[in-house]
Amino acid sequence: MEDSWVSLLPFLVVIPIAVLSKQVQPGLLMGLILGSYLIQPDLFGGINTLISYLVDNLVKPNNIRMIIFLYVFAGLINLTKLTGGIKGFVNLVGRKVKTERAAMMLIWLSTIGTFNNPNFRIVTIAPIMKLLKQRLPLSTYKLGFVIEVTSNPVVVLVPVATAFVGYMVSLTGTALQLVGIQESPYSVYIRSIPFNFFSLVIIGIGLYYSFFKKFTSDALDRGIEDLDAQLEEENLQKCLQAYEKETPSKPWNLLLPLGVVLVGTVFLSWWDGHTQAESFFEAFIKADALGVMLEALFITLILSLLFFLVQGFSIGRLVTHFINGGNELVSVIIMLALVWALSAVSEDLGFSNYISSNLAGWIHPQFIAPVVFVLGSLLAYFIGSSWGAWGLLMPLAVTLAHQTGSSIVLAIGAVFASGTFGAFSSPLSDNTVTLCAILDLRVVDYARSKLKPSLIAAGIATLLFGITSFII
Repeated sequence: MEDSWVSLLPFLVVIPIAVLSKQVQPGLLMGLILGSYLIQPDLFGGINTLISYLVDNLVKPNNIRMIIFLYVFAGLINLTKLTGGIKGFVNLVGRKVKTERAAMMLIWLSTIGTFNNPNFRIVTIAPIMKLLKQRLPLSTYKLGFVIEVTSNPVVVLVPVATAFVGYMVSLTGTALQLVGIQESPYSVYIRSIPFNFFSLVIIGIGLYYSFFKKFTSDALDRGIEDLDAQLEEENLQKCLQAYEKETPSKPWNLLLPLGVVLVGTVFLSWWDGHTQAESFFEAFIKADALGVMLEALFITLILSLLFFLVQGFSIGRLVTHFINGGNELVSVIIMLALVWALSAVSEDLGFSNYISSNLAGWIHPQFIAPVVFVLGSLLAYFIGSSWGAWGLLMPLAVTLAHQTGSSIVLAIGAVFASGTFGAFSSPLSDNTVTLCAILDLRVVDYARSKLKPSLIAAGIATLLFGITSFII
C-alpha cells in the first residue's frame, strides 16, 4: 500500500476508545480492525487479514515464548502463594517493614534480584506488596507507581543479563548496517545508555514520590478505601482469618524458587553465549536472553513442584493453582497479541516510511534527538509497547541522524528513552496491564494517575536532548 497519512488512522482510534470504554483491548481491537480493512477493503478480506496478522504474530518465536514465560511465571507465583511462600516472606519482612517508608525501601531493594525483566519483576513484587498492604496504610496507586518506576526504566539501563539487551543490541546493529556503519553494535548501545534521559529522570521522580511526597492519587485512593471500608470490613476479616488458618507461613517456598530462577538465568545466559564470545560480559550479549529465561523458569518449576510435593502438598492442588495463576494473565496475553498485530499492520500500511519521508527534509541536525524522542514517545504511548516502538523507530532515527550529521548515539538513546516512556505511561502497556491485574486497579484510572509525573519526566528529557544535541 502506498505510504500516506492513512497509515496514522489505526493509532488515532486506539486511545479514545480505550478511554471511553475504560478497557485497553477494545481500542486495540478497533485499531486492528480498521488497519486490516485499510489493507484489504472488502467484507471477508478484512476479517481474513485481521486473523492472519493475529496468527502470524502469535507464532513468532519471541512472541510465543513471551506468552509462555508470563503464563508459567504467574502460575509459579500462585504456587508460592498456595504453599505459604509469599505469606511467609511478608511475615519475615513485616517485622522490619512497619511504615510506608520501609515498604518503599523494600520495593527499591527488591530491584537487585528482579532486574532482568519488567514483567518478571512486576509479577514477583506486586503480589507481595498487595498482601503487605493489608497490614499497612499504603496507597495502591503509589505502590503501582513505584513498582513500575523500578521496572522498565531500570531494566533498560542494565547492560547484561536482561531480556532486553539482546533485542536492543540487535536493533542497533540492524540500523547501523542500513547506513553502512561497521562499528560494534554492543559498544554503540553501551554508549547510548547515559542518553536514556527519560529513564534517569523518572527514576529520580520515583525516589522523590517514594520518600518525600504523597502521590497525586493518594487522597482519591484513601477516600475510596474509607467509603468502602464499612462494607468490606466483615468480608476482609473473614478472608484474612481463612488465609491465616489455611495457608502456612514458609518464606523459603518463595525465596528458593526465586533464587533458583535468578541464578539459573544468569548462569544459563553465560553458558548459552560463552562459546560465541571472547569475554565474560560479551557472553551475556550473545545469549538468547528470553530463551534462557524460559529454560531457567521451567527448571525452577520442576524443582519447585518436587519441593512442594515433599512438603505434603497434593499434586491436584498444585496443578489447579498453577493453572489459576496463569489464567490471571490471560487478559495481558490477549492485549499483547493485539499490540503485536497492530504494530505489524501499521508497518505494512507504511507508517514509518510516511513519517520518514515527511520529516527528513526539514529537521535541523540539532533537533533530531528531541524530535525523535517526542515522536517515539507518541508512537510508544499509542501502541503501549517499548519493543514495538523501538522496532518501528530505530531504523528511522539512525537514518535521520546519519543523513543530517547528527549524533547517532544520541539518537539511539532517544529511541530507547521514547520506548521507555510508552511502556511506562501508556494504558496499553503490558507492564501497566499486568500490574493493574495483580493490584486490582482500573487500567485507565491508574494510567491517568501517573500521567503527570510521566509528562514532567518527558518534558525534562526533551530539554536534555535539546541541550545535549548542541553540546555534542
